[in-house]
Amino acid sequence: MSPRPGTLFSFPNPVNEKAARTVAAGVVVMAVAAVAFDLPWLVVPLAAGFYARVLTGPTLSPLGQLATRVIAPHLLGAARPVPGPPKRFAQGIGAVLTSAALVVWATEGWDPARWLIGLLAAAAFSEAAFGFCLGCTVFGRLMRIGLIPESICEECADIGRRHPTLVRAGPG
Repeated sequence: MSPRPGTLFSFPNPVNEKAARTVAAGVVVMAVAAVAFDLPWLVVPLAAGFYARVLTGPTLSPLGQLATRVIAPHLLGAARPVPGPPKRFAQGIGAVLTSAALVVWATEGWDPARWLIGLLAAAAFSEAAFGFCLGCTVFGRLMRIGLIPESICEECADIGRRHPTLVRAGPG
């Protein structure tokens, strides 16, 4: 579940949900540490990690590498594949939030910027603890209203691919 060799600027599809949730847990730890211990500089590696994951999947992200190569396969068992495009979209939202926090920190100070990092921590916690990816949900809604073409993520549009037992069972 990693990009093909030689394709640095690609994103895996499918993605191991267990690895994605592990990355989210790492984001929670860093974001909470930044806010709780008054460490605004932690937003810099947070933002860099989001940009690395948007551009290359886990390839250039130390947290992504730890999650996909060590924690998920060796500690969390069999992979649970989910579509990659919504996860990439969610990483993009993280990149936007951390970038905004950096701009706010530079122009208005850390106190207002920490609210953006708090929002990021809440969204990442939702993914890590409950498997609810807010960015993936937004991605799905944008597909439904036509702002994201179904061709971007055919697996997302076809519930039969995601939940074949629901389709086979049919109406009661």
